[in-house]
Amino acid sequence: MSGAREADFFSGLVLYGSRNVFFVLPDGEERPRECRLKGKVLKDVKGFYNPIAPGDRVKAQRDPKNSGAGMIVALEERANFFSRYNQKGGSPQMLAANVDRIVCVTTRASPPFRPRFLDRVLLQADVAGINSTIVCNKIDLNDISIDADERLEDFKRLGYDLLEVSAKTGQGLEKLRALVMGKRTVFIGQSGVGKSSLLNALAPGLDIRTGIVNQKYDRGNHTTTLATMIRLCEYSNDFCKDTWVIDTPGMRLFVPEGIERRELISYLREFEPLAGKCSYGLSCSHRQEPGCKVMEAVHAGAIHEDRYESFLRISDELAEIKSWGKKDA
Repeated sequence: MSGAREADFFSGLVLYGSRNVFFVLPDGEERPRECRLKGKVLKDVKGFYNPIAPGDRVKAQRDPKNSGAGMIVALEERANFFSRYNQKGGSPQMLAANVDRIVCVTTRASPPFRPRFLDRVLLQADVAGINSTIVCNKIDLNDISIDADERLEDFKRLGYDLLEVSAKTGQGLEKLRALVMGKRTVFIGQSGVGKSSLLNALAPGLDIRTGIVNQKYDRGNHTTTLATMIRLCEYSNDFCKDTWVIDTPGMRLFVPEGIERRELISYLREFEPLAGKCSYGLSCSHRQEPGCKVMEAVHAGAIHEDRYESFLRISDELAEIKSWGKKDA
């Protein structure tokens, strides 16, 4: 940057990108610029699968030969970020940064209700200190699932907001519209739950490509391939200019990251009051030890049995991640 003037640089918002190429919307401009990452200048992203995520703010240097391009030279401090552990890459992956809410989209059926995916996403949101909401889509199908109803009620008991909607009929969309208004919201869900259909219903001008549920395997087909930040007012007059959504690719697996195995109990809402109170204290594995307050709570019905099973599985995965890290070191 030797000899460069301040006018040669601009600050902007990352909309999407991958590897070392990102599309950045400069402040005060209407069109994003294609910006490459300059070397290893980003100190705060060491160890991550991706250095930058939608929602990040960066400083970039203008390309004197191409008005639509630039070079990212610095990453501004984040208020927060939402991530997961990328097993393929063997490292944490940032999905979004500087957001107000995580919306986890699910269905009672088609594809089948998978509460343990919700457990993981909501846990990661709590770890990041970001508000979260469960949105149950496709309620027009009138699918009756006792297991789904029971678990959704348990999520409500734990203090998580639940919104039931139908992208097809429009039921509940006004409440969803009010929820995202003026905010930056991440939409996340498993393939086939209708995430893209919901966004199209909120802002018809979007016209995001949607898929159908694979009838053979009863799961969705990936349609969104890259996490993308979208300003909804550009596609619908129902939204103010500060309303942004980050549409993420459909996922079949979500592994939490950013916490140690021993810390897990402190981030699950109904488990947290029991942390350290077992006979074996913080050393308790909560599997077979006498005097385990967690197992007592499960037997008493204070902790749902499926949540307890989810806790054990996540605990094992966090331990496995740590062992992988030692192998890579």
